[in-house]
Amino acid sequence: MDTARIHALEYAKQEGVEMEYIEISAKSVNDAITLACQKLGVTSDRLEYVVVEEGSSGFLGIGSKPAIIKAAEKVIELTVEETAKKFLDEVFIAMHMNVVVTVKYDEISGNMDIDLAGDEMGVLIGKRGQTLDSLQYLVSLVVNKGVENYIRVKVDTENYRARRRETLENLAKNISYKVKRTKRPVALEPMNPYERRIIHSALQNDKYVSTHSEGDEPFRRVVVTLKR
Repeated sequence: MDTARIHALEYAKQEGVEMEYIEISAKSVNDAITLACQKLGVTSDRLEYVVVEEGSSGFLGIGSKPAIIKAAEKVIELTVEETAKKFLDEVFIAMHMNVVVTVKYDEISGNMDIDLAGDEMGVLIGKRGQTLDSLQYLVSLVVNKGVENYIRVKVDTENYRARRRETLENLAKNISYKVKRTKRPVALEPMNPYERRIIHSALQNDKYVSTHSEGDEPFRRVVVTLKR
């Protein structure tokens, strides 16, 4: 994940993409364009160029001047979906993992759902979803760079988020029962803000217990206590 984090932070720090022009000379502008495409490895529709010198054939080849252009590959503006997918594809290439990335973005709600599919998804989930959470955080940095309206990103694989929610909701009920039985507060293991919200939400309508969070990140945890 260190490589993934480095890729993301470098991407997030970019202020913009500047085109690097190369200077090409040939007998004619068309020849110069063809040569520029070959050097840059792009098709003509992906080439951005400026004619510096039109060139001339001279008289009987005497006094001829070459055509000169400055050329660069066009910078194509990506959608937020394409940006997220491109970033994750690069991360997984660096991690030597074959992962299919599916991105769905609802512009009205501002929600972006990303699903990852492939072998070894347990590696991407990590302990209690920590690796998946890290990927989610880094993608959020990337897609929210320079946008007016905040995009809420959720990265999931093999329906892990729903399974984890169910596990936490069952945990909340069990802890609630324990607090009622022992009449003593119970502190849960440290959780991220998303998981703490699940615990709070699961017990918010419980008549006999209340919840609050204690500690500093990343060791902040939910404490369940008996209501007085």
